[in-house]
Amino acid sequence: MRLIINATNVHTGGGQTLLNDILEVLDEKYQCQLFLDERFDLPDKLPQKIFVLRIAPTFSKRLIGEWKLRKIVRSGDIVLCLGNLPPLFKLKGDVFVFVQNRYIVEKRRLKGFSIPARARITIERLWFIWRKKQVKRFIVQSPTMKRILEGRVRKSAIIMPFIKDAQGYKRTLPSLPVINSCTYDFLYVASGDPHKNHRCLIDAWTLLAGEGLNPSLCLTLNANKYRPLCAWIQEIKQTFNLNIENIGEISHSHVLKLYKESRALIYPSIFETIGLPLIEARCAGLPILASEMDYIRDVVDPEQTFNPKSAISITRAVKRFLKKSEKPLPLTDPKTFIETLLVEAEQLAYPHR
Repeated sequence: MRLIINATNVHTGGGQTLLNDILEVLDEKYQCQLFLDERFDLPDKLPQKIFVLRIAPTFSKRLIGEWKLRKIVRSGDIVLCLGNLPPLFKLKGDVFVFVQNRYIVEKRRLKGFSIPARARITIERLWFIWRKKQVKRFIVQSPTMKRILEGRVRKSAIIMPFIKDAQGYKRTLPSLPVINSCTYDFLYVASGDPHKNHRCLIDAWTLLAGEGLNPSLCLTLNANKYRPLCAWIQEIKQTFNLNIENIGEISHSHVLKLYKESRALIYPSIFETIGLPLIEARCAGLPILASEMDYIRDVVDPEQTFNPKSAISITRAVKRFLKKSEKPLPLTDPKTFIETLLVEAEQLAYPHR
C-alpha cells in the first residue's frame, strides 16, 4: 500500500503549516509520493525514498499534474488530497480529501475578493461538486465543518483535527495568567481575506481610541498581497493615532514566538474550518477574545466573546478583558422623565430664551 499526497493547492497559511507537520513525520517506512506546488518549501530532512513531483501554479500545469496523478495511482493506493479538491480524473486508489476551505464548500458571496480570486474560487466550487462522487471519505477538523460538508455533498465526513504539539491545549483556561510585561496587548494571526474581518476590528480600535483607550494590536498581513487593506489600516492608524503594528506575513516559528509576547489573542473572523491560531494560542496559555460563532466553540471556550459584525461589541469585549467598566445606563424615574421632557420641549420651542 502506497500513500500518495496531492497538495498542489497548498503553499501558504494554515494549509502550509499542516502539510509541513505531516511531512516531518514521514520516514523510510512509508512508501510515499508527493505532488507539491513548486512554491512550497520542503523540510530539510525528507527521506530520500519519497518521490516528489513539483507542479507550477498555472492552470495548464495543474491539469498536467492531475493527469500524472491518474497515471501513477494503482489499485490499493491511498490518495490524500490536502488542497480541498478531489482529483480531477477518476483514480484506481481510495481517495480521501482533507477540506479546510469553506468558500469552496458553501455558497457564500465572494464580495471583497479580487476578480481573479473570485474566478478561481468559482472554478474550484464547480470542480469540487463535479468530482465529489469519487471521494472515499472527506476529512474535516471540526463538528461545524462536518455538518456543513455533509449537508452540501450528502456524503459522510470524519473529524480528524491534528496539530504538531498539542501539549497544553485546553478548552478553557483554569485562570487568567499574570502578565507583567508584553510586547503587544492583542495579537491577530490571520490573512487579509474578507472573512477575517480586519475592517470591523480596526473600527473597534477607533472606537476605543475615542474613549481614551489605545491598546496595542499586532497584525500579520502580507502588505503586497493585501495592499488596499493594509493601506486603509495605515490611513486609519495615522488619522486616529492608533497603536497598531502590522509585522507582515511571518514564519510559523515566529508566530509561536509571538504568542509568548502577547497578552491575548483576538479573533474576529466570521467563519473558519477550525482556526489553528485558537489552538496554538491555547497551547501557549494565552487568553482568547473571539467571535461568538459555532466554529469557535468547537475548539475553545474564550475568555470573552463578541458579535464579529459589530465594532461596538468588539470594543466592549476588549474593555471587559482590560477591566475597563462600561458606564451604567442613566436610568431615571417617571416623574423626572416627564419634567425633563417638558424642559426639552420648551427649549426647542423657545431656543433663544
